[in-house]
Amino acid sequence: MGRWMKPEVYPLIGAMTFVTSMCIFQLTRNVFLNPAVRINKSDRSKAVLENYEEGEKYAEHGLRKFLRTRPPEIMPAINHFFSEK
Repeated sequence: MGRWMKPEVYPLIGAMTFVTSMCIFQLTRNVFLNPAVRINKSDRSKAVLENYEEGEKYAEHGLRKFLRTRPPEIMPAINHFFSEK
């Protein structure tokens, strides 16, 4: 009796699991935190919501604030090694 899954498939399953978990994270984040998503009936009945502060808080999250203080380099040590001689 052979295996039902070959070991060569493990990296693909790992990558697909990671991508699926990232999609679930993003969808959950949007449903619960995005001010444009309206779950309750009273918010859905309004044509325009006046929630500018909530929208600003959603758009300017902590990771974005942190990355503004960092230089726009992915690997600064390698960049400096190859650019400075």
